[in-house]
Amino acid sequence: MFVDNALVMVRAGKGGDGIVSFRHEKYVEYGGPDGGDGGRGGNVVFKADERKNTLVDFRYKPEIKAHDGQVGGKRQKHGKNGADITVSVPIGTQIYRDNELIADLTEKDQIAVVARGGDGGFGNAHFKSSVRQTPRVAELGEKGDEFEARLELKLLADVGLIGFPNAGKSTFLSVVSNAKPEIADYEFTTLTPNLGVADIDDTSLLIADIPGLIEGASEGKGLGGTFLRHVERTAVLLHLIDAYSDDIAEQYRIIHNELKKYNPSLLERPEIVALTKIEGLDKEMISMQTTELRQVVPNATPIMAISSSAHIGLETVLRELAKIVAETRAKRQADTEKSLDTGEIPTISLSERELDTAWRVTKDKNTYIVTGPKIEKFAARTDFENIHSVNRLRDIMRKIGIMHELSRAGATGDSEVYIGEDRVHHLTMLEQ
Repeated sequence: MFVDNALVMVRAGKGGDGIVSFRHEKYVEYGGPDGGDGGRGGNVVFKADERKNTLVDFRYKPEIKAHDGQVGGKRQKHGKNGADITVSVPIGTQIYRDNELIADLTEKDQIAVVARGGDGGFGNAHFKSSVRQTPRVAELGEKGDEFEARLELKLLADVGLIGFPNAGKSTFLSVVSNAKPEIADYEFTTLTPNLGVADIDDTSLLIADIPGLIEGASEGKGLGGTFLRHVERTAVLLHLIDAYSDDIAEQYRIIHNELKKYNPSLLERPEIVALTKIEGLDKEMISMQTTELRQVVPNATPIMAISSSAHIGLETVLRELAKIVAETRAKRQADTEKSLDTGEIPTISLSERELDTAWRVTKDKNTYIVTGPKIEKFAARTDFENIHSVNRLRDIMRKIGIMHELSRAGATGDSEVYIGEDRVHHLTMLEQ
């Protein structure tokens, strides 16, 4: 069963609780705190798998849950981290959270952490200080991310076959590629998209047969509305029109209009128009049909005549498709390199929640600067003359990973750290 959209509840693991514990050893009259930290909750990870081609698994497994972190133990034993759960999805899967795109898996084995596990709580050993010898406080572990994800599959193909039902798309795909679609002489033979690889000269083309479009497909009529999204990622469109149609120009206009209503940018996509089933027509009739089409097809769009069953014109159309695909790939590569050169690297925007909790560590000579809305708010509310307040800020920084990042950036125990670009708030990294 082909399924190209699904809803699934994703639940990252909860962080384990820290515990309150004190050493109880013979000959040690005043045992210090030794409660360990809880383990981190597991993440929910999605991975693009070339062996998958449908989202049907999520219809039967509507919830994905990573493992919780374990509680801390005595003798400062850290609770075991919860195991991540990795979920395989087809290449071309997009993941949405609250209608916001958070991951787009377009390459083989590409992974994305879509829900992060909660941090483990600190045990009381973490809170011991020179003025607090017997802390009796431990933190609860944080909840992991939890939300309903919307999954949407958009096939990744070089060529998208479009046209009315029974225009010859499935026959074309079966002849030029390794695909084996169902073929019959009635409309809507193809009920799901089919993919095939066509070899031509020294290259290959991945071709997607999009189920038949009809007038009103963009508004949900027929089958086309269900599968129009799969056209969006193709490099070139091959528009097949049955040469025996009563009004081939009108057929072109209808499909053209449906693409425009669904997504106007599709009209900018390179296109080839091909008359199909010409094996029974003479050259004069083919010329008349081509002339009629040219009245409505843009001058820059090639018009060809083919017969899949008689193998007429197939190599010519495949070579033209390969040429356009190569040009498109080269342009995309050039645009990517230009973006890298200018620093305009395309990114997925963060939600307000993520922006609020985001932070960044930068190095300026021998000092380190931490920026981010939330951590700067904490710093602004900290009394830097009060060691307890400073230690609380440091605990927060350690908990959300800033201390770890500072260490990775080269900060040591006596390094100077500033919170905020204005450098008003200052502390040394491991000051106690």
